[in-house]
Amino acid sequence: MPLSRVPLKVTEVRSSRTATAAAALKHRARWPVLSEVRFLTGSPRGRLSAAGKLLLQQILYTPHPARVLPCLLHPPRMSQPATKIDRHRRQRRVLRAVATLEFFKGIFVVLMGICALLLVHKDLWLYAESLLALLHINTDRQSAQMFLDFADSVTDARLWAAARIAFAYAALRFTEAYGLWKERTWAEWVAFVSGFLLLPLEVRELLRGITLIRCAFLVGNIAIVLFMLYVIVSNRRERKANTMAASA
Repeated sequence: MPLSRVPLKVTEVRSSRTATAAAALKHRARWPVLSEVRFLTGSPRGRLSAAGKLLLQQILYTPHPARVLPCLLHPPRMSQPATKIDRHRRQRRVLRAVATLEFFKGIFVVLMGICALLLVHKDLWLYAESLLALLHINTDRQSAQMFLDFADSVTDARLWAAARIAFAYAALRFTEAYGLWKERTWAEWVAFVSGFLLLPLEVRELLRGITLIRCAFLVGNIAIVLFMLYVIVSNRRERKANTMAASA
């Protein structure tokens, strides 16, 4: 069947200008129906992209619209820059992932605080010895003796202090997780500052002995700090640009 007799049906129209152009195309060509033609837009508000405008102009103002129809049905792939909405969507996903991580950190620290409270008025040396026996660790080893000595030196006052610190730290983690989930600027600053302050401690622990867990914590913390710095700087630039545009 020749292309000039192939029917045409426009199935997706996203703006009034596109609707007018589609109606003119259908009236001028007078083709009864062809699968689907989609007018791709460059923004979710329905504005035509540069490629869409060019194709519509070619169809509406050329004497032979059938020559440009294949270009409309199979448009060339053009690389378009990421829009602001896509960038915000990606940032939201990463921020919520970090918020989820901080939430689970808070849960873990709360559990540690509860364990500290449960050990108050208990003989920690017996609990430490039972733990070593459960893990099949010889108590004659130097590391086991250090662990037993530490358990013997822990007092109830230290347990209460550890529980208070754990609950305060968990409250900070929960607050930060809530702020990051809601994309609050103060939460981004809290995540950046807290992660940056933990870097020297993690580097010191890594210098004492390189392990896979310590390396993973250090790399993950560095990634979070750098991402928070990127979010803070990009948001500040965007606010500055919006302010200049509003005042112009």
